[in-house]
Amino acid sequence: MHIDAHQHFWRYDRREYGWIDDSMVALRRDFLPADLKPELQRSGFQGCVAVQARQTLDETPWLLELAERAPFILGVIGWVDLRSPRLRFELKSFAGNSKLVGVRHVVQSEPDERFLLQPDFLRGIAMLEEFDLSYDILIYSRHLPVAAEFVARFPRQRFVLDHLAKPPIKNGDFDSWARGIRGLASFPNLFCKVSGLVTEADWRAWKPEDMRPYLDVAFECFGPSRLMIGSDWPVCTVAAPYSRVMDVVKNYISKYAVEERNAVLGGNAAKFWRLKPLENQARD
Repeated sequence: MHIDAHQHFWRYDRREYGWIDDSMVALRRDFLPADLKPELQRSGFQGCVAVQARQTLDETPWLLELAERAPFILGVIGWVDLRSPRLRFELKSFAGNSKLVGVRHVVQSEPDERFLLQPDFLRGIAMLEEFDLSYDILIYSRHLPVAAEFVARFPRQRFVLDHLAKPPIKNGDFDSWARGIRGLASFPNLFCKVSGLVTEADWRAWKPEDMRPYLDVAFECFGPSRLMIGSDWPVCTVAAPYSRVMDVVKNYISKYAVEERNAVLGGNAAKFWRLKPLENQARD
């Protein structure tokens, strides 16, 4: 099964999605499962993993409701307040729903550059293994050294790095990013999503060749056994249609053996999150 390991849904509200500025005006509308399903089908994907876009507890049950109604949503990466003294209670409230497979915090927006190492946040991360939940690391490339310190503290916790830590494709420091990725990739409990790359490039003028050096480093460091394809839909649509975004990675991996291609296109996501195939859901 081919799985888009990273996409979002929302009902647009200007106050709650303030990060959607005038350069992304096309995103100022609702994006729901009925909008994504035909895009998945046209590109040969059978399922997806929905990822939080707001830091509110209200969004997590809403995403789980969407997944209940749309079986092709195989898993949900939600949000809980990992610093809350009520965290255990909140995690227990979701424990009966097998489609909650992980959580995420928008660390890239935190003013503290070492937010990942705050003691109350570390206490929250330490609780995730008990509930069999992964943690998505959303950071900029400058945070990579701190992320390596963070992951080193939790050798049994499952982590996944979002968007290759947003490499500076348009105008940044490739060498510094590559050093950071090589250091972080040394931890075997960390997987990585090859997603969100087109929005780090020049939205109007990018070419697949622009991504190649970054994909080369990703495959060198993680190998095809720890990488997952993701679209970052609908955010990606500011730079390209869904199919063109996914073709960047699909075309890059065409040189790999079929087993390795299938791993990146869905097998790794299914293994990492223990996702149920659609036919198994129908029998449950």
